[in-house]
Amino acid sequence: MELAWYALLGLFFATYLVLGGYDYGVGLLLARRGPAPGPRATLTALGPFFLGNEVWLVAAVGILFGAFPRLEGELLSGFYPAVLAALTGVVLVTAGVQLRSRPASEAARAGWGRVVVVGSVLAALGWGAVLGGLLQGVPLGADGHVVGVGHLATPFVAAAALALLALVAVHGATFLTLRLPAADAPALARLASGLVPAALTAVASATVLGVLSDRVRAAVARPAVAVLLPLALVAALLMARAALRRGRGGVAFAATAAALALPAPLVGAALWPRILVSTTDPAASLTVAEAAASRPTLALLGWLALPLVPALLGFQAMCWWVFRGRIDGRAPVYW
Repeated sequence: MELAWYALLGLFFATYLVLGGYDYGVGLLLARRGPAPGPRATLTALGPFFLGNEVWLVAAVGILFGAFPRLEGELLSGFYPAVLAALTGVVLVTAGVQLRSRPASEAARAGWGRVVVVGSVLAALGWGAVLGGLLQGVPLGADGHVVGVGHLATPFVAAAALALLALVAVHGATFLTLRLPAADAPALARLASGLVPAALTAVASATVLGVLSDRVRAAVARPAVAVLLPLALVAALLMARAALRRGRGGVAFAATAAALALPAPLVGAALWPRILVSTTDPAASLTVAEAAASRPTLALLGWLALPLVPALLGFQAMCWWVFRGRIDGRAPVYW
C-alpha cells in the first residue's frame, strides 16, 4: 500500500511539473525583449490554465501531509530554503498574472510582469533544488532528523536547479507555439528550438557533477535508473527540437512535457526503497515504508482519493478541450 501511495505522490508531482512548468516557462519569457507577441498576448494564452494547473500541487501536498507525514516534516525542515523559494514563486506568479491587468499605468503593468518573471525563476529553481537534494542525500542526525540546510549548497544541487529552469523555459516557449496566433508560431518555434542547446548543456552539467559527486553515487540505489534520467531528458529535448523545426508543435510539446514528467518518478525509483538517504550513516536512511502513515490511515485516505483522481483528470481534460485552440480561434498543428 505504501508503494501505491508513493507512486501516486510521484504522479501528482510530475503532473504538476508538466502543467505548472509551462506556466513558469511562459512567465520567464516575459523578460524577453523583442517583437510581438507582447506580454498581454502571452498571458492571455496562459490565462485559462494556470490556476487549474496549481491544483495538482495542492493535491500532491495533501498526499504528502496525509500519507507521508514524516517525510513532509523532514522536507519542510531540511529543505526549507528550496521549498520556501518554490512556494514563494508560486504565489508571486499567481498574484502577478492576475494583478498585471488591473493597473491603469503601463509602468505598473510592467512591474507586475517583473513579479511574474521573478516568481517563475524562484519556482523552477526551488523545485529543481528539492529534486537534486533528494537525489544527493541528506545528513541525518542520531534522532533521524535532517541536520541543517547546508546540504543544499552544493554544485550538484545548483546544477539540478538550473537544469529544471532550462527545461521549464523550453516547455513554456513550446506551449506558446500552440496557443498564440499562427503568424507568431514560426518565431516562437525558433525561440524554443534555440533554448534547447542551453537545456542540453544544463542537463549535461548536472549529470557530470552527479557522476563526480560521492554523495550522489552513494545515495543512488539503482544506478541504471539514475543513468536513464539524463539519457531520457536528452532524447526528449532532441525530439522536441526536431519537431519544432518541422512545425509540429504538438509533438514538440509532448516531448518537453515528457522531459518535465520524468525527473520526479525516476528520482524516486533511483532511491527506492529509501526516500531520504543519509550521507552520514546509510543505516539511518529513511525508507518509504518508515515515512508512510499507518495502514488504516492509508486505507481511509484511499477512499477519499477515489473520487479525487477522476475529478482532477476530468477537470484538466475539460479545460484543455475547451481552450484547445489558439487565442485567435484557429486550430494549432499538433502532428
